[in-house]
Amino acid sequence: MNVRPLDDRILVKPIEAEDKTAGGIVLPDTAKEKSQRGKVIAVGSGKLLDTGDRAPLAVKVGDRVIFGKYAGTEIKIDGNQHQIMREHEILAVLVEG
Repeated sequence: MNVRPLDDRILVKPIEAEDKTAGGIVLPDTAKEKSQRGKVIAVGSGKLLDTGDRAPLAVKVGDRVIFGKYAGTEIKIDGNQHQIMREHEILAVLVEG
């Protein structure tokens, strides 16, 4: 199924949280926190401005991002968990280097 977000919305696939702590302790499913990182799968065309133009989005498909704990709306696409959120709900883009 193809999903095309509208306006300034972004489709993100959450990256699974770690199974172990930094100290090597294995976490059970009940102790894991909801992931706040993900990969951008699709982006909308940008927010419509009063002038009729579209504001470009700061993120693009393939970016790895950090978003708020309660950001967006959870949906399932082909059995996989995704989130649709507005651009302003994304806190940062992860840059490798």
